[in-house]
Amino acid sequence: MISLLAGSSLLPASTWAAAKGKYATKMKLGLVTYQWGKDWDVPTLIKNCMDTGVQGVELRVDHAHGVTPEMTKQARLGVKNLFADSPVTFVGMGTNEQYDFPDKDKLKASIARTKEFIQLSADIGGSGVKVKPNAFHPNVPREQTMAQIGAALNELAAYAADFGQQLRLEVHGNETQELPNIKTIMDHADHPNATICWNCNPEDLNGQGFQYNFDLVKDRLGDTIHVRELDRTDYPYATLLKNLADMDYKGWILLECHTNPADKVGSMRAQRAVFDRMVSKL
Repeated sequence: MISLLAGSSLLPASTWAAAKGKYATKMKLGLVTYQWGKDWDVPTLIKNCMDTGVQGVELRVDHAHGVTPEMTKQARLGVKNLFADSPVTFVGMGTNEQYDFPDKDKLKASIARTKEFIQLSADIGGSGVKVKPNAFHPNVPREQTMAQIGAALNELAAYAADFGQQLRLEVHGNETQELPNIKTIMDHADHPNATICWNCNPEDLNGQGFQYNFDLVKDRLGDTIHVRELDRTDYPYATLLKNLADMDYKGWILLECHTNPADKVGSMRAQRAVFDRMVSKL
């Protein structure tokens, strides 16, 4: 089915012209299966991305695509081939694994589970795995928690490198998502394969503002950036894209939209048009 779709007239010529490098930027537009895509299996995800000019997809865990570490080798190969037979890239796995647990057994279990996701992403042809900090904890010094997260990231970044995978720490969590705290975590996680997935949180504007916070961590950005709808006016998306273009960023701008429109395919197509307009001005 995917091979047939790859030659289908359903593909909008304008969106795929942009996807193939119409503009100077090397940034690519993709989708996170958050609200948009969470109910689609892999063939449907690929078809809908193709129909809208969305170039890749990060598979968030526990969604209808059914891609999990419990998959057999044969099932993994099947998913890998579906992506390989299409123009849509499997960007990697978006997990909920975290390393701030005061409970050492929970920490150990999360590290072990992350390694399973790293192997899964490699088997299917992805390029990395998203993880996150989630919270500080009562009666645990914050510096201790940040150092613990950083140590776990170092271990996992080294492990991921052996599989050709990038480790991507999402800017996430109550207070942990504050960029000065993310910088401290990454100061502890000094392995070059430990990177940041920028997440477009309102907190990015806190303190000395967006530019200061972006500059704190821009040298640690990985290959994925999570965004909401790019035409929202409550976040400086144009400034973000300009900063990324100035860095010659070649990674993924991944739609992680929080709305739940009735026509998600139409919304994806609209966001492709918004992205094209924005990058044409860079």
